[in-house]
Amino acid sequence: MANEELILQCTEAAKKWLTPAFDAETQAEVKAMIEAEDKTPLIDAFYQNLEFGTGGLRGIMGVGTNRMNKYIVGMATQGFANYVLKAFPGRTDLAVVVGHDCRNNGRDYAETVAAIFSANGIKAYLFESLRPTPEISFAIRQLGAQCGVNVTASHNPREYNGYKAYWEDGAQVLAPHDTGIIDEVNKVTIDDVKFTPNWDLIEIIGGEMDFDYMTAVHEALIDQEVINRQKDLNIVYSAMHGTGRVIVPLCLRSWGFQNIHVVPEQMVVDGNFPTVVSPNPENAEAMTLGMNLGTKLNADLVVATDPDADRLAIVCRDNKGEWMIINGNQTAMMFCYYIIKNKKALGTLAPTDFLVKTIVTTEVIAEMAKKNNVELRDCYTGFKWIAREIAISEGKQKYIGGGEESFGFLPYDKVRDKDAPASICLICEIAAWAKDQGKTLYDLLMEIYLEYGFSKEYTINVTKPGKSGADEIKQMMVDFRANPPKELGGSQVAIVKDYKTLKQTNVLTGEVTDMDMPATSNVLQYFCTDGTKVSVRPSGTEPKIKFYCEVKDTMKCPDCYAGCTEKAMKKIEAIKVSLGC
Repeated sequence: MANEELILQCTEAAKKWLTPAFDAETQAEVKAMIEAEDKTPLIDAFYQNLEFGTGGLRGIMGVGTNRMNKYIVGMATQGFANYVLKAFPGRTDLAVVVGHDCRNNGRDYAETVAAIFSANGIKAYLFESLRPTPEISFAIRQLGAQCGVNVTASHNPREYNGYKAYWEDGAQVLAPHDTGIIDEVNKVTIDDVKFTPNWDLIEIIGGEMDFDYMTAVHEALIDQEVINRQKDLNIVYSAMHGTGRVIVPLCLRSWGFQNIHVVPEQMVVDGNFPTVVSPNPENAEAMTLGMNLGTKLNADLVVATDPDADRLAIVCRDNKGEWMIINGNQTAMMFCYYIIKNKKALGTLAPTDFLVKTIVTTEVIAEMAKKNNVELRDCYTGFKWIAREIAISEGKQKYIGGGEESFGFLPYDKVRDKDAPASICLICEIAAWAKDQGKTLYDLLMEIYLEYGFSKEYTINVTKPGKSGADEIKQMMVDFRANPPKELGGSQVAIVKDYKTLKQTNVLTGEVTDMDMPATSNVLQYFCTDGTKVSVRPSGTEPKIKFYCEVKDTMKCPDCYAGCTEKAMKKIEAIKVSLGC
C-alpha cells in the first residue's frame, strides 16, 4: 500500500473518533494526530484494529483503533458479549468473571467490562481488586461461568495493557470461539456499546474465592513430609509490584513454609513498575532487588512473579555460591524431573498420567518422559493449547504438569492457565527436597543434565515496531519458507516442520509427511543431524519475531557445565549468522 493511501486510510479511521461518542480529551488527541506533519503516530494508532492473538488483546495504551483504551475495551467487550449470547441461546443464567492486575487503567477497564456484560443481561462477577491470572481462570470454573475477562498485559512494559478472553473451561479462547469473537467485535461500532451498567447483575467477589483458590493450589503438593522437615527453608519473594503480593506468601505458609521474606519495594502495587526497567522475570535486571535481599539474608532461593502472577522466576545459588537465574526451559525441566521422580518414589505415578510441553520448549523433557515411560504431548505456544490437552483427556487420563520456555508452568489441573503461585510453592518443595539431601536446586539441575544430556536454549528476539515492522516480519516468514536454511551454525538441517502447511520435510530423503496438529500456526522448525533445533515464530502479543535455539551436548561431570555452556553459546552465535540475525 502506498504511503499516501495508508495516510488517507488512517485519517478516515481517525475521523470516526471525532464524534460525541468519544470524550473531549480523546477527540483533541485524535485531532492533533490528524493535523500533525509527522503522520507516524497517526498510522501506528489507526492502521489496524487490535486483534486476539496468542495472548488475547494487547497493546500500548492511548487513543486509536490499534491502542488499548476504554473504547477499544468497550467494543471488544460488546462483541464478546454478543458472541456469548449467540453461543448459549436461551440461557438466562449466563455469567462472566472479570479481573485485572496492577497496570495503569486496569481497574477502569475491568469496571467497563463488567458494566457492558451486565448491560447485556450477563451476570458479572467482578473481583474487588487486583488478582492473579490463574485465580481468574480458577474462578470461572468454580462459579460455573460461561466466560471470563482478565485485564492484563502480563510481563509487557509499563505502557501496555491487555485483555485476555476466557471460555467456560477456564482457558483462553481457542477456535472456533476466537475467530467467532473477532467476527462479532468487527461488527460493533461505538454506538452499539452498552456502557450503562445493570447493577443488579454485578457481584463483587474476593476473599472467599481467594480461600477456594488457595485450597486448590494445595493439590499441587507432592510430598508434605519433606516440607515438614525443611519448613525453615529460607525463601525470598518479590511480587514485581503486582498481583502475587498477598496470595503467594499465604500459599507458601499454607504448604508449611515458615521462613518467608518479601522484597518490600516490589510489594507496592504500582503500574509504573518504578523499581524495574520492565516487569519481566525473564530479565535478570528485574531480579536485582530480590538477589540483593537474598544475599543479605543468606536465602536458599529467590522467587518472583510477574505483574499478573502467571509467570515465575527462580534464582538459586550455583556451585560457587553465586546467584544464578534458572531460565524458563530449566524451570520446566526441573518441575517435570521432580514430578516424575517423586511420584514414582511415592507410588503415585499412574500409566495414564501425562505431561505437556510446547513445541519450542526444550527436548530434554522429551528424553525424560521417554526414559520413564511417561506420555508427553507437544502443543503450540500458549497455555490455551496446554489447557486443550487437559480438556480432551479429562476423565480419562490425568494431567500432572505442563510448561513452556517463557517461565510458565501449571502443576495441577484446577486451573487452565500458567499458575505462578502453585508453581512457586512446588519449586520451594523441590528446593526443600534437595536440601533434605544436602543439595541445592543447582545440584539438581546438574543431575538432570548428566542423566538426560546437556542442552542450551537461547531466544533471539528481533523487534520490528509499527506497520512497517509488521510487514517486515511477514516478509521474513515468506523468505524462510521460500529459502529454508541448509545449515545452522555448521550443523546440517535434516528435518523442516512447517506448522502453517502442517507438512514435515525430511531434507535428507526428500520425504514429505503430514503433521497431526489441531490447527495451523505460523511457525517453522528446523532440526539438525546433531540435535540442534531452531524454531521461528512471530510473537502473538508483541511486535517481534522470535528465534528459539536449542543446542545439545554431552556433559560428563557437574564441573563441565560452564564449558558446555560456553561451547553452546559459540554455536548459537554461528546460528545467528546462518539466520541473518
